[in-house]
Amino acid sequence: ISSNNLKTIFKFGGFPEPLIFQDETELRRWHLQRISKLVRIDLRDLENVSDLDKVELLAEALASKVGSPFSYKSLAEDLEVSDKTVKRWVQILDSLYYCYLISPFGTSKIKAVKKSQKLYLWDWSQIEDPGFRFENMVATHLLKLCDYWQDVLGYRSELRYIRDETGKEVDFVVLKDRKPVFAVKCKLSDTDISPALLAFKDKIEIPRWYQVHMGTRERVVSPNISVLPFEKFCQELELI
Repeated sequence: ISSNNLKTIFKFGGFPEPLIFQDETELRRWHLQRISKLVRIDLRDLENVSDLDKVELLAEALASKVGSPFSYKSLAEDLEVSDKTVKRWVQILDSLYYCYLISPFGTSKIKAVKKSQKLYLWDWSQIEDPGFRFENMVATHLLKLCDYWQDVLGYRSELRYIRDETGKEVDFVVLKDRKPVFAVKCKLSDTDISPALLAFKDKIEIPRWYQVHMGTRERVVSPNISVLPFEKFCQELELI
């Protein structure tokens, strides 16, 4: 991925229509049309859901929930439905490739959260906050890597995240055959190394740790910790 291509993909997402047009007005129109079509045609044809208006509101609200521990309860209160109903609707949107959830990675060496999942969208261009948009873009590329390892190479692969009860977090850890292969911390700009990454690195045996950013500078912090631009990180993944 070149720097110019990366900026384009970051802004317009990975779906062909907005990526080809590269026009902000077309992007906004595409967002509206996609959500409406997804809920009122694709979902209606697959599931018996009576309140399509609220499902559409839910789909629009999910962009603001990206990257944080996901709460069905808060969304249920906003939509005035039950937690169980929101969970079912999110599962349906997941099956339609609108969003996906990742689970925490637990180990006895840290007091890890065990149940809180994080949610991401397949179309990261919907996310206004640039930091969370970048995190979502990285998540989607890593999920595609896991799918490739599993579907093409036959490895059991998972994308998870690391978070302890104090709130320290590393955004992603990729597992192959149930063993962690590498972990990733996302930073929009090139900054000092994350204290959470350093803390977990001393407690969890993971061969490689990366801090990935949208800049250009590349640094080696230690033999198994690297700070890399996203395009360089993608090249590294080809060698894993």
